[in-house]
Amino acid sequence: MSSNISQVLVTGSTGLIGSALVKPLEQSGYSVKKLVRSAADPKLNKFSWEPETGNIDPSILTNAHALIHLAGENIAEGRWTEERKQKLRDSRIKVTKNLCNTLLKSKAPLKVAIMASAIGYYGNRGSEILTEESSPGTGFLADLTKEWEEANKIISDNGIRLINLRIGIVLSPNGGALSKMMLPFQLGLGGQLGDGKHYMSWIALDDVINIILFLLKNPELSGNINATAPNPVTNAEFTKAFAKALYRPSFFTVPAFAARIAFGELADEALFSSCRAIPARLQASSYKFLYPNLLPALEHLLKK
Repeated sequence: MSSNISQVLVTGSTGLIGSALVKPLEQSGYSVKKLVRSAADPKLNKFSWEPETGNIDPSILTNAHALIHLAGENIAEGRWTEERKQKLRDSRIKVTKNLCNTLLKSKAPLKVAIMASAIGYYGNRGSEILTEESSPGTGFLADLTKEWEEANKIISDNGIRLINLRIGIVLSPNGGALSKMMLPFQLGLGGQLGDGKHYMSWIALDDVINIILFLLKNPELSGNINATAPNPVTNAEFTKAFAKALYRPSFFTVPAFAARIAFGELADEALFSSCRAIPARLQASSYKFLYPNLLPALEHLLKK
């Protein structure tokens, strides 16, 4: 455990990453306080938080040394109507601003804030290799992610170590993209999307958890960090590896027009968007990826 961090506040503790993170944090010696909008229960380390106003149970702020902010509406949950887009914006930009302002006004002894962001920041960039130094892209997701990161800038402006964790496609059988793909591939109905040439910047859930723990313990790292595996793959390569890990064929192709009919704007912005992001800053550090390559990662995850 980092010598100057003992208590960690976590939002989004019931989500894919948050639910897997709490136990490793506790095993590493941190006192974890889960910020929840549902019923608080201090015995279960659940404390009240009102995202719409930013209000947090004041009893846990006097020793709040670190924040891990993972809360936000699911990007891939339903078509992007204008109402849905506004919910996505509010759950990231508005909620993050409220949270940051509350922590700063409370004079909490915050030393580091690890804020969830996304590789959507880079937009659709084809085969261009993208690092943390790359410029933002264009489109709804790129604009949303850029504003999301700007919403927490007040943290670093006040001299607190801030990390924008630009998370790739998180692979876990318990949720996210992999769980949605599981059934059709198990039935032998899985296949690539369109021509399969667009890049997927993936990361095993185990590595996401380890990266967060690593960042808590290494104060020299701040700013933008790509949380992606070192070896992104094309959709065609991903499809082939996933089918192989499941011992299933993958003969089918989902035409782009069919995906656009089913998902609307989401199809172009997420399903067919090409992002070849690499974790340059983590590679330059002492962090060692558990699963740098896709097939071993899938074989490990599917054994679970």
